[in-house]
Amino acid sequence: MPTTTPSRRPSCGSWAPRCRPGPLLLPPKRTPPACASRPCTPARRVCRCFTFPSGSLSWPTALRACRPCSRPCLRPVPLPDVIICRLTSPRPGRWWLPLLGLPLGLLPTLSRAQVVDDSTRAIYGPKTTLVVREVDVLRNQPDGHPLDTTLTGMHNSRNWYYDSTFQQSLGNVALASRRLLWEPNTRLGARVGRNAFDRYFRDPATIPYYDTRSPYSFFRFVQGGAGEQIFEGAYTRSIKKAVNVGIAYERFGANKQLGTTNSRDPQVTHAGVLIFARYQTKDERYHVLLNYYEARHRAIEQGGIKPRATDGDTLSFLFDYRSEDVWLRQAQNKDHRDQFHLTHTYNLVGRGLTAYHLLDWRRQYNRYTDDFTLGPLDRDYYAQVLRSSTQTDDRSTYRQLENTLGLLGRTDFLEYRLYGRYRNARLRTQSRASNPDQEIDVLPEVTANQLFVGGTASFRWRKLFDVEAAGEYKFFNEVWLRGRVRFGPLTGEVLHSTYAPTLTQQQFRGNHHAWPDTTATGDILRVGNTTVDQLTVSLNQRLSRADAAWQQRVQVSASFVTIYNLVYYGQRENYRRDLLPRQIDGSKQLLVGFLRHQLSYGLLRLDNQVTFTQGGEGEGLRVPKLVGNSRIYAEGFIFKKALFSQFGVETYFQSSWTPYDYAPSVQQFYVQDHFTSRGFAVADVFFTADIKTVSVFLKMAYVNQGLPEAGYFPTPFYTGNPRSFQLGLKWNFFD
Repeated sequence: MPTTTPSRRPSCGSWAPRCRPGPLLLPPKRTPPACASRPCTPARRVCRCFTFPSGSLSWPTALRACRPCSRPCLRPVPLPDVIICRLTSPRPGRWWLPLLGLPLGLLPTLSRAQVVDDSTRAIYGPKTTLVVREVDVLRNQPDGHPLDTTLTGMHNSRNWYYDSTFQQSLGNVALASRRLLWEPNTRLGARVGRNAFDRYFRDPATIPYYDTRSPYSFFRFVQGGAGEQIFEGAYTRSIKKAVNVGIAYERFGANKQLGTTNSRDPQVTHAGVLIFARYQTKDERYHVLLNYYEARHRAIEQGGIKPRATDGDTLSFLFDYRSEDVWLRQAQNKDHRDQFHLTHTYNLVGRGLTAYHLLDWRRQYNRYTDDFTLGPLDRDYYAQVLRSSTQTDDRSTYRQLENTLGLLGRTDFLEYRLYGRYRNARLRTQSRASNPDQEIDVLPEVTANQLFVGGTASFRWRKLFDVEAAGEYKFFNEVWLRGRVRFGPLTGEVLHSTYAPTLTQQQFRGNHHAWPDTTATGDILRVGNTTVDQLTVSLNQRLSRADAAWQQRVQVSASFVTIYNLVYYGQRENYRRDLLPRQIDGSKQLLVGFLRHQLSYGLLRLDNQVTFTQGGEGEGLRVPKLVGNSRIYAEGFIFKKALFSQFGVETYFQSSWTPYDYAPSVQQFYVQDHFTSRGFAVADVFFTADIKTVSVFLKMAYVNQGLPEAGYFPTPFYTGNPRSFQLGLKWNFFD
């Protein structure tokens, strides 16, 4: 390769008419390294940025990358000809001017490179937005997890709320509900026992906190053709690494599906605000999580369908939905909740010894009202009227303050946590039925001061074996203990729990229900503790190699449950719509089996599960024998990989059973024997898609309506929602 020397260039003054200098090409942002190949000459290795072709007016020009050993350069940016002439004229004493021109010409190059980088490459996203939860901090793992952006289950209505378990509901969105399948209780001590709307309120111990490198926000919106609507939005940002703060807002709504001529007649409204913050010191020894949550829930109660004389005893005539008569027109329930939760930890000796403190304050206000002057037929629904024949206005306020102090730690093989907890709880029951202008106490205020101790310890060896023991004891009559051993895919667990009835089960006095049966207002219903012993054996095993085309996984479990002295709500004799807490004198056995199979082959995905319960009927308990869910869908990219999507069918089914009935004035489900709900299946056809940071779904719910029946009853005389079209989206913003 010949060596070239720069030719002397005359000044623009003497040959300005003929001066057509080429553009000055500055060195790229990244220049090729010195060439080490034999064809390159020493002169080329010395000058890595320029070459000076003799006899050429285009000087200097950028060095082309040597193909054998150099990387390609970014395209340089030309300067205007006027600047070239001024800077390149060889005037005496002005040799330093070209040096000044080099940085000036480099600025556009740098700015253009930055713009291209910002506009074509996503710097922030789900991997830079970490979710931190309280359970992680209390295990000395505060680093967090990447944001979950999966599409699976986005369309399913169970995932729209804060409890995704199978539920028995009143059919419509955001009405009263309860968990459908058997679950042991491990919550000890004072509990208010008003849980019909728990599904729609956040749990302060499971609220997500964030560690973000950029401001992060999202909103989630669901709209249904039957009037159901769900909205959730959140915004959070970090202040350096130490602090993250955020705010979230939620709103649920639904229109009446029974007993109305107006399709826009509202039945449910819910609104809530959450403020949360996270802090950690630079050395990461001290961590703080705190949140404040306030939510208001209002549901119009209808009491179910009121059969006409022409309907007879056939339930198939009760699926006219909005044309049906209902029992209640003026009744409504309100559930207001306020919560403040604080968790902070301090590492005393690394991860092995950490002190922590939890402060939890909550308030739950329940109110049930009904005006018989506006709806005189409402009175016919109630089994009895105890205080006022013109209106019902029953109220209760529950307040609770807890302080928990403890120690925790973890090593590569061992993890432990020990704690003590003090709880102060108060329940106040009031009414305005007899005097609309004044609240009166219909029961003495219940106060509880309780002390708990508990802990957990686990040992693990690689991913093959682990053993865990946990428990909690309330002085002096309640306890739960759990032991678990896992060896490979096999797990065995034993559980023992003894707990007291709720405060509502012990005493209640309203306009339509009262217990115990006495005129004295201070008595408590004499019901004892319930005891549960449970043994569970499970298997979680992949059935194929990791690189196989057919991917399969199976989960199997069997639980053997014995329940002693179960406390439940049952019907009062001779009153079909009146309830009373009762207790089984003896034991009750359950056998619960669970099977789940997942399969993946190419675009095809199958996810099927079924739960079998033997012994779920009879005194004190109602559980369907079979409850299952099946999802079959195709998953993959479409439109030249611009869109990741799922398309399929999801079907929920359950067998015939005798469901719990619902008493709106006390917000409780109770055992009944007069109504049997046939088995039913609900199939949904759905399409979900992911477009960068936007996830959307389209769904036709209950597409099989009319095959063979026109509807179903999840609760006596409450129908499930009819067929409707639903759509929803979730949009994430990472800047």
